[in-house]
Amino acid sequence: MSTFDFLMQGFATALDPMILLYALIGVTLGTAVGVLPGIGPALTVALLLPVTYGLDPAGSLIMFAGIYYGGMYGGSTTSILLNTPGESASIVTALEGNKMARAGRGGPALATAAIGSFVAGLLATLALAFLAPHIVKLALVFGPREYFALMVLAFVTVSAAFGESTMKGLTSLFVGLALAIVGIDGLTGQARLSFGVPQLLDGIEVTTLAVAMFALGEALFVAAQGPAMQEKVHAIKGSVAMTRADWSRSWKPWLRGTAIGFPIGAMPAGGADIASFLSYGTEKRCAKHPEEFGHGAIEGVAGPEAANNAAAAGTLVPLLTLGLPTTATAAIMLAGFQQFGLQPGPLLFATSPQLVWGLIASLLIANIMLLVLNLPLIRFWVKLLTIPRPWLYAGILLFATLGTIGLNPSPVELFMLMLFGVLGYLMRLYGYPIAPVIVGLILGPMAEQQLRRALSIAQGDWTTLVSTPLAAALFGVALLALVVPPLLRWRGKGAVLAQIAGDED
Repeated sequence: MSTFDFLMQGFATALDPMILLYALIGVTLGTAVGVLPGIGPALTVALLLPVTYGLDPAGSLIMFAGIYYGGMYGGSTTSILLNTPGESASIVTALEGNKMARAGRGGPALATAAIGSFVAGLLATLALAFLAPHIVKLALVFGPREYFALMVLAFVTVSAAFGESTMKGLTSLFVGLALAIVGIDGLTGQARLSFGVPQLLDGIEVTTLAVAMFALGEALFVAAQGPAMQEKVHAIKGSVAMTRADWSRSWKPWLRGTAIGFPIGAMPAGGADIASFLSYGTEKRCAKHPEEFGHGAIEGVAGPEAANNAAAAGTLVPLLTLGLPTTATAAIMLAGFQQFGLQPGPLLFATSPQLVWGLIASLLIANIMLLVLNLPLIRFWVKLLTIPRPWLYAGILLFATLGTIGLNPSPVELFMLMLFGVLGYLMRLYGYPIAPVIVGLILGPMAEQQLRRALSIAQGDWTTLVSTPLAAALFGVALLALVVPPLLRWRGKGAVLAQIAGDED
């Protein structure tokens, strides 16, 4: 069957009324959490993991993906109206978008962000549908050596791409790998690091760790900051409609942003923040009036917003085809797949094609839902910014605790929730990224299994790990992943930092 046939089958799944409801819930929640400063899609998906444990796998995963897409849409609202980026990918949007809002053009800024997100999401999701089967064919030739090399690539990717310091990323990764060996050794049957606690023999629950690190850690970190000053929301004056000149200046940045964002999002060392920085630099070089940058150039909103949404679709390429998470939200979604006994990778397309293609088709429908939700309801989403933060984070703490207890009513599980929550707070306090811990816990057992299998076949010869061209190439890419992200950040941020310096002058 062709990709088009599989996609049509996916639409048959996606148009089921219950699946449409899950998608609508996902994009609505995603937009809401994107609007609320400090609440990201990774935190929301982590909170929902315990709640969705008994639900339909397809519906739950489609809802998670909808939250991811919606979070990228909603993040532009706080950047433009509050000058407070909810995520690193929205930093660039704040540079020009907030200047437009101060000049009374917040409506067109939000409109070009929403339409650009729709265009980029639609084109990037179609690219995902047609690119994924080719990557799956390549991945089907993987043996134990290649899978171990892929796991190493994943470890290096999340360590280098998250946070400003690769060393801190690697430290976080080894915390996750240490937690991954807790429990019973699958080959020898020996208990490891269980300290005589029976509940630890099954290992550390990914759900408990994710909820604790993302939700509890974030809530404690915000509470520790003390009473924050209220940010001034710039009112949306006049119509949100774009003028003919706005359309003329926006459509090329939308397409360029998509072309930049999708491949960078699909790269093991990519990410939406890198894509948005590079898009901003590109738009400044391509602009007919570069002197407007720093004073509210609409191209500086349209391009980066398209880039970060295209990158969100791009991250699903390595996640679905190789089981390789390249963002914090993708890492939590990987935990969601495993919660339902599913392992993303080439075999997923063979064993659960209905789920995979239903997910891809639902993303196309979710993009239309997001456009309908965002343009007419912009003023409604802005009202969410008035929710007091103490209420918000108190609700998160309550929801996280009840969800964990409901999934596993054990005093040991509740103690681990609090322990990992404090760890998450300390890691944020000292600038250590959270995502590598989750990835280490999820992929650590698989990496260990593939390594031991490869060495058993080779009778202990370590050179077998690089004895095939594909395995050696993956290790080479992992080496590049340690070097590429800092270079891309430096190149993309150069224009942004120069712009900020120019504004201060």
